[in-house]
Amino acid sequence: MLELRPFNTLGGANHGWLDAHHHFSFAEYYDPKRMNWGNLRVWNDDVIAPGTGFPKHPHRDMEIITYVREGAISHEDNLGNKGRTEAGDVQVMSAGTGIAHSEYNRESTPTKIFQIWIIPNQEGDAPSWGAKPFPKGQREGFVTLASGKQGDHESLTIRADARLVAANLKAGESAEYRLDSGRRAYLVPATGLIEVNGLRAQARDGVAAVDETVLRVTAIDDSEIVLVDVA
Repeated sequence: MLELRPFNTLGGANHGWLDAHHHFSFAEYYDPKRMNWGNLRVWNDDVIAPGTGFPKHPHRDMEIITYVREGAISHEDNLGNKGRTEAGDVQVMSAGTGIAHSEYNRESTPTKIFQIWIIPNQEGDAPSWGAKPFPKGQREGFVTLASGKQGDHESLTIRADARLVAANLKAGESAEYRLDSGRRAYLVPATGLIEVNGLRAQARDGVAAVDETVLRVTAIDDSEIVLVDVA
């Protein structure tokens, strides 16, 4: 079963410095039918104005993944971690027992990110942060970016029963992602126009999948696709 969640139906607000759209209930947006998708709790589509960002604030017991679509995001936290994550790259923060961080767009152009929160396998672990480059031009089919599954050695590690993958497809190209029995997926084309098992989705639409064995994604236009496989 596939459900299309068009971009223009998402919650959110434009704060001037931040234009935020929420695939699931978040902040002042509440929809009892869109609280989560399995252990996927948050998928925010954020556009951050130049020279602005999120001042230091705390998190705990959540796996937080930032996928940079355009521009770059600069991170700093109370553990002493600092980093600048560019478009196509990923940063992961395991909030654990508690972490306070800031995220700023220190670039001269808007930064566009997907921020994805996944419920961890257990609470109370030590906090951590990490980042890794994943050049868009080096992706053949779906590439694993972050994972809590055994065997995904080349990706960033998260402490959740989940996997984040992405693909960059030229118009006419296809890629398949196989889901194990009982798994769910949530997929968003960051750019382009795609079909997922025959269902058409435009840039920034959400596609929720359950009881699907294989997701076959075909690019109608050149497309960048981000997918989360969750329990």
